[in-house]
Amino acid sequence: MDKNVTSSAEKWIGKISAYEKEFKQWENRAAKIVKIYRDNDSMSESKSAPTSFNILWSNVQTCLPATFARLPRPDVSRRYRDNDPVGRVASMILERALEFEIEHYPDYRAAMENSVLDRFLGGRGISWVRYEPHFKAAEMGMPEDGFQITEDADDSEDTPEAEAEEEIDYECAPVDYVHWKDFGHVVARTWEEVPAVWRKVYMSRPALIDRFGEELGNKIPLDTRPEELKKASSGDDSLYEACVYEIWDKSSNKAIWLSKSMGRILDERSDPLELEGFFPCPRPLYATTTTDNLVPVPDYKLYQDQAKELNNLAEKISKLIVALQVKGVYDNSIPELARLFSEATNTQMIPVKTWAAFAEKNGLKGAIDLVDIAPIAIALSEAYKSVDQVKNQIYEIMGISDIVRGSSDPRETATAVKTKGQFGGMRLRAMQSKVHQYATEILQIKAQIMCTLFQPDTLIKISAAEQLAEADQQYIMPAVEMLKNSPLRNFRIEVSSDSMIQMDEAQEKQDRMEFLNATGTFLQKALPVAQQSPQIAPLLVDMLKFGVTAFKVGKSIEGTFDQVMDSLKEAAANPQPKPNPELEKIQATSQAKQAELQMKSQLDQQTSQQDLQVQQAQLQMQAMFEKQAQQNAMELELHKQQVQAQQIQHQNELEAQRATLESQNSARLEEMRQMREDMRLQSQQQFDLLMARLDHATKIEVAEVSKQTTLEAAQINAAKAATDNGEAI
Repeated sequence: MDKNVTSSAEKWIGKISAYEKEFKQWENRAAKIVKIYRDNDSMSESKSAPTSFNILWSNVQTCLPATFARLPRPDVSRRYRDNDPVGRVASMILERALEFEIEHYPDYRAAMENSVLDRFLGGRGISWVRYEPHFKAAEMGMPEDGFQITEDADDSEDTPEAEAEEEIDYECAPVDYVHWKDFGHVVARTWEEVPAVWRKVYMSRPALIDRFGEELGNKIPLDTRPEELKKASSGDDSLYEACVYEIWDKSSNKAIWLSKSMGRILDERSDPLELEGFFPCPRPLYATTTTDNLVPVPDYKLYQDQAKELNNLAEKISKLIVALQVKGVYDNSIPELARLFSEATNTQMIPVKTWAAFAEKNGLKGAIDLVDIAPIAIALSEAYKSVDQVKNQIYEIMGISDIVRGSSDPRETATAVKTKGQFGGMRLRAMQSKVHQYATEILQIKAQIMCTLFQPDTLIKISAAEQLAEADQQYIMPAVEMLKNSPLRNFRIEVSSDSMIQMDEAQEKQDRMEFLNATGTFLQKALPVAQQSPQIAPLLVDMLKFGVTAFKVGKSIEGTFDQVMDSLKEAAANPQPKPNPELEKIQATSQAKQAELQMKSQLDQQTSQQDLQVQQAQLQMQAMFEKQAQQNAMELELHKQQVQAQQIQHQNELEAQRATLESQNSARLEEMRQMREDMRLQSQQQFDLLMARLDHATKIEVAEVSKQTTLEAAQINAAKAATDNGEAI
């Protein structure tokens, strides 16, 4: 080893090496479990990849929402429920500040989700809380004694330029998720025996210079990366970072920053956060551990044999499904049978050429022989039954009941379902309580950092203290001072047991209604007692406040209860003197007589007023009737006039329509007469033309007939002449 390695650095490097040797097998096992959860083997494109049943993914996805489904609700209360208005206001400020931190920033949710996931995979989840202030340049105001007008010649050249002052802009307490490979601690049997913890922080060159200074930051080598990023890198050396170990040693109350590559301690500080438990991380969220070491046993390790059996059954089922096909042989002399399963559809027939020979061979039974798939189907059914049996074994090991998984047998009775749910709930509640304790410890560390390191103005702003009740405004500053002094001793910081898994959005309304019902019932019974015996009123108020403080929704009105209780106690301490009973009797008698006379006069006056009102009402009703009758007559006359006007208008419209129709009919008749005359003339013309054509054609035909007759007579004469000439020769 290098000579520059100090003895302190050697000591811590040795402890880190001892931890890595102790937990190496667990880290390899956890890496394999993560690979199974991601189902990396089935994601390969190779056709030879085996079929698997990822029961690990199913169980984790069932347990995750059952233990952590939403952000928790911090519950800060006074450790002792005394009449302490300052402590009550301080608890409200701290609770509202924690709610702002976990709702405004996403780091708490991400750390919780990743930690719970690591618990159900590798078996250990880790988070780390730190303080992060953000600064800005301070605004330069006028000095109290004013600006200097003249210059000091002697000092103007030698005085260096003043550095710009900074002030806190805002501050927060973020929660960092720590990967299960990046966390470590001194090897011990139980968490209470662990004297030191550390985490790996991967830092770039600018981050190193900003944290350790320019000289030391440039010396630290960038020679490492997280293992997961090394596998995904493309060989780019510029992506490498420096691995710095942040070590918190409880025995020396120091925080140490170590570089194994340099073999030296980079920085060392004494108790930076001033936490009561010193460690900036809660107890890790473990799966299964024993009292001999802190190496966790992942849940999957407990049922990995059954998981392998499930994978084997899944592979067999896959092959049986492939083999479950209709296969067989047929007579080659009947080629039509080859089309029976490939071409024929529902109700479609396949023709056979040699039907007689086909029928002699006993038809299809004699020409086709199919493979019997009944044994394959039986084997497949038995394989599915075996899968259910193996799954039930895994659920018994994990304690996941059917109620948690959302399934049940309809044949089971209500008592059986309830018993099964309670049995499964016992182990589920154990897992939930660990997650609740883990979330509570993170909030406790955040609360200590906020109370110790945050500025008072920051606490007041993020808690919206100015919106508290007017009676509580006077206690804000004393409450902030109380928070600065040992918050864990003065207050109890917890997480509501059902706030991370309850899905009922109306829970807040239900709590308020329960509070109002309980308070109303108590007041109905307590007020008559307080009226009869005023001295007992302070006791009744104390009893009411005792009940109010049990409700979380009653915190906002505790100040009003304190004021009422103080006023009642003051009234009880200074009671008014009791009057003379005889005097009270005389006064009561006189008051009764006066009341009787007053009631009688009031009754007479009311009677006369009622009579007058009745007469006025009768007159008003009569006037209204007469007015209504006049209105009805006027409306009737108006209606008659409107009807007559409408009749006249309708008659005029009918006359106009008749005149219009008559004119239209006359025009149409004239038009038809003209058309008929035109048609007659046109027909006469066509007839004359036709007669002329016939006459002309007749003349032509007569001429042709005459011409033909003349020609035939000449031919006859010529023939006769020829005949006569022949005879003469």
